[in-house]
Amino acid sequence: MSLATQRAGWSYLPLRAAAFVALTCATILGVSGWREWAARDAVLRGAEMEMANVTRSLTQHAEDSLDLLDSGVVGTVSRIEMDGTGPETITKLGNVLEARKKAVPRIHNFAIIDEHGNWLTAPGTTASTLSDDAFFRYHQLSPKREPFVGRPVKSLLEGEWVVTLSRRFNKPDGSFGGVVLATISSRYLARFYEQFEIGRNSSAALVHGDGLIIARNPSNEKFVGHSVADTPLFRDASLQRPSGVYHFKSPLDGAERLSFYKRSSRYPLVMLATLDKEELLAPWRAAAISRMLYVVALVMLIAIIGAVLVRQLQRGQRMAAALVEKEAHFRLLAEGSSDMVTRIGLDERLRYVSPSSIRVVGWRANQLIGTPALAGINPEDLPEVQGIVDAMKRGEREEARLIYRNSHRKNGEVWLESTMRVTRKDNGRVDGVVAISRDITEHKKLETRLETLAIEDSLTGLANRRRFDERLKEEWARAYRDRSSLALLMIDVDHFKAYNDEYGHPAGDACLRLVAKIIAAETQRAGDLAARYGGEEFAMLLPNTDAAGCALVGERIRTAIHEAGLAHSSNLASGCVTVSVGGATCRPALERTAGVASLVEAADRALYAAKDAGRNRLMMSGELMSLMPKASGQ
Repeated sequence: MSLATQRAGWSYLPLRAAAFVALTCATILGVSGWREWAARDAVLRGAEMEMANVTRSLTQHAEDSLDLLDSGVVGTVSRIEMDGTGPETITKLGNVLEARKKAVPRIHNFAIIDEHGNWLTAPGTTASTLSDDAFFRYHQLSPKREPFVGRPVKSLLEGEWVVTLSRRFNKPDGSFGGVVLATISSRYLARFYEQFEIGRNSSAALVHGDGLIIARNPSNEKFVGHSVADTPLFRDASLQRPSGVYHFKSPLDGAERLSFYKRSSRYPLVMLATLDKEELLAPWRAAAISRMLYVVALVMLIAIIGAVLVRQLQRGQRMAAALVEKEAHFRLLAEGSSDMVTRIGLDERLRYVSPSSIRVVGWRANQLIGTPALAGINPEDLPEVQGIVDAMKRGEREEARLIYRNSHRKNGEVWLESTMRVTRKDNGRVDGVVAISRDITEHKKLETRLETLAIEDSLTGLANRRRFDERLKEEWARAYRDRSSLALLMIDVDHFKAYNDEYGHPAGDACLRLVAKIIAAETQRAGDLAARYGGEEFAMLLPNTDAAGCALVGERIRTAIHEAGLAHSSNLASGCVTVSVGGATCRPALERTAGVASLVEAADRALYAAKDAGRNRLMMSGELMSLMPKASGQ
């Protein structure tokens, strides 16, 4: 094996070792994390299956309970339609219904109501009418004979929450005769749900089809009658299936829950069995944390051993490279040079650094030797520098001059100008790069300041007239290409000369800065431009904006300046600083004979119209035709 091949192998050895250690650690963590997540999913799937069984049982119980009520209601309706509603019949039926109620605990009450909503039989009930109740109105208006399950209501007898089931009975001529009503107590249903042990912070709830809670365990009295109609269970189209599982945050207590729901196929009922997700996953989480701690400890041990190994390999490489490359021509430039001189090896690490590095980048030479040569370069400039260095290493370029940003130990970031040149061995093969770098930060700051001054108004900080003219041409061309609209606002401070005469030029400058600040606040899009057009006149360019949008922005500016309340006694109409605003819009693609000057002239005419109309107002030019000479009379 040749010496060059050995050196190439040495240069990649630490990298390969580090990659192997990192891959091993990542694999261990990834496999452990995947197994823990699979265990979590298994816990959730088991809970979903358990909740499905619970909801099926509770739904069947609710349907059976309503069937039991309906059987009594059907018998009573049949007897009434055969024997009528005479006192003797009603008394007999009342006794039968009372006996049935006492025999079956889940039945809360039976009642017979006449066609006017008056009670014919209901123990303990005084004269009261139910003609306005939903179930009564339903049967009164509908000839259907099937049972009607109503929303949960408070019983007039005991004042507790009940769910109603009712049927209509007819008179001999087929007209509406009244209603037979049966109820189940919400409290009975909640107590029945207590038999199911589904978790300390979990719940079972029966909900009416319109979203009102009929019964719930626990805290039945707190939640019965509460509406959950605005939850995803009733709003989300994907949850309108007969049954299913979904995860949600409870609107009742704010807890993260796992719920299985089942909708009754025969009655407007929805059964919900929910588990507190935190409580369900607590055992898994405790076990997972314990297991992952062991895994993390193992990974840290492997990482430490790997880091020590890589460090030893790197140290050995540096020592070997220092011995091989310690040659007389290594110091090519004088140690006393004010510029920083560096030697970069083919592995892109610094082999030599001149003492002036402390002034250029803030680091001493011995602190930089052996570190990556491109480590401090700004990420935005790094690709260009990296590409040139790679080309020089391949022998494709002999020298290069670069300007880029580089980190400084104390000053944050500085601009450097580097001249690089390839160095070669006696056999002509590239063995590195020599770079001479100098700090040009102050020079770059001066360039930036000059560029800013060329396009910015020094008093207001807005774009100056030159920048405005450039952008107007650019946006006109863009609007022409895109077939979009372009809007312009011209804004002039009312009676500004009188303001200067009365309050002085410093106050006048402060006034212009305030107006500029308010106008600048309306440049809410990247393409919007606010500029000082000249003196007390401002302009605002609004690309892709129609007349309505232009007027809206202009009115906001006018109102904000007026509401700023800057005193101006010479402005008799308002007593404060105000502006007149002229606006114009156009579509360049629709009027090819018009130009940028037409838009400015139209906005300027609108501005003078606003002044002629009394100032402190917005006037809009007409549509595109207003830009043409034939519209100059507007």
